[in-house]
Amino acid sequence: MSASNADRLAESVNKVSVGRVYDYLLGGVHNYAVDQAFAEEQLRLLPDIRDFARSNRAFLARAVRFAVDQGVRQFVDIGSGLPTQGNVHEVADEVAPGECSVVYIDNEPIAQAHAEILLEKTADPDRHRAIDADYFDGALLWDRVLETGVIDESEPIALLVVALLHFMPPETHPERVLAYYRERLPKGSLLALSHIHVDPSDTETMEVSKKLTESYTKKTNSPAMPRSREEIASFFEGLEMVEPGLVWLPEWRPGGEDPYSGEPARSRGLAGVGRKV
Repeated sequence: MSASNADRLAESVNKVSVGRVYDYLLGGVHNYAVDQAFAEEQLRLLPDIRDFARSNRAFLARAVRFAVDQGVRQFVDIGSGLPTQGNVHEVADEVAPGECSVVYIDNEPIAQAHAEILLEKTADPDRHRAIDADYFDGALLWDRVLETGVIDESEPIALLVVALLHFMPPETHPERVLAYYRERLPKGSLLALSHIHVDPSDTETMEVSKKLTESYTKKTNSPAMPRSREEIASFFEGLEMVEPGLVWLPEWRPGGEDPYSGEPARSRGLAGVGRKV
């Protein structure tokens, strides 16, 4: 490990990481006391935030299975976070054993380190890779994805941007970078995306959401930023939405258990999949 990477790793351990908080909420073990304390603070504000993490993870698994069923065999997971149960390569290989390639991408040093360890133990190095890069790297990120040698840009790709963009405030213009990635996708590719959203008519939850946003902005490595339904829908510009469109997390092609099956709006997250035609 280079000195610069070691410094980044040491700094990361001592600062709250949204990836490690998410891991803690999912019951993972790749987190630290600083992350656990912050997560418990958020749980006091919104006790069912753990269920959001579970519902979002369930959507990811359903989107991966859908992509495989549609004949897609390549996945690029930006902001993949820390390895936990139901990783993309594991879900894909359940449906199509030995056929799917996955590139995991995260800018968090500890997430990267754990991803590499996970892949060494459970994955096929000829099909599964993890790289350290940032969503905003744009062309550099995409070049590095292709340099892994496991992604063929001439064949359909499922681009996964799950529970990521709500950590990017408007002034960072994440839509511009996403437009670049959409442009690079070949025809037949899919974009799977989920994002925090609160029904504006739910004033009580809106107030809690504001407190959560302020807390994430002050104490973590990433600010949190809910968006309107229209703003989230714009991330799919130029794509054909797959039925049922942009819906609450548990409403997207439901299957299996979901903590919000009876009250989908309580998931406080919208999800959808778009196809490039």
